[in-house]
Amino acid sequence: MNPEITPYQRLGGEAAIRKLVLRFYELMDTLPEAQAIRVMHPADLSGSADKLFKFLSGWLGGPQLYIEEYGHPRLRMRHLPFAVDASARDAWMMCMTQAIDEMQLDDELLKGHLLQSLQQTADHMRNQ
Repeated sequence: MNPEITPYQRLGGEAAIRKLVLRFYELMDTLPEAQAIRVMHPADLSGSADKLFKFLSGWLGGPQLYIEEYGHPRLRMRHLPFAVDASARDAWMMCMTQAIDEMQLDDELLKGHLLQSLQQTADHMRNQ
């Protein structure tokens, strides 16, 4: 594994991250198990998808699009208006895990690290 190649690049860059985010929101929008987190979002998910794409881009070592447009992510602060409990965290992770699984990554180490990091971040968002 070459440490100079970022997870962003290893996942496939912009196109792959956009596809991941779109699939995540499709799952969140349609899976009954995700209803609790779906209601925390606006009817039109395009703005949410754009923000998540921009955040993940930088978080994964690609262009810092979110920071350039919105400043520091301050994820926990930005999620405080929403009741994020263990159930909401788990629903978010369920959608993200399925979206990542559907990417059919050959690199199991990358996939495991990505899921672990996302789990830690999702758990940090809990405020209930």
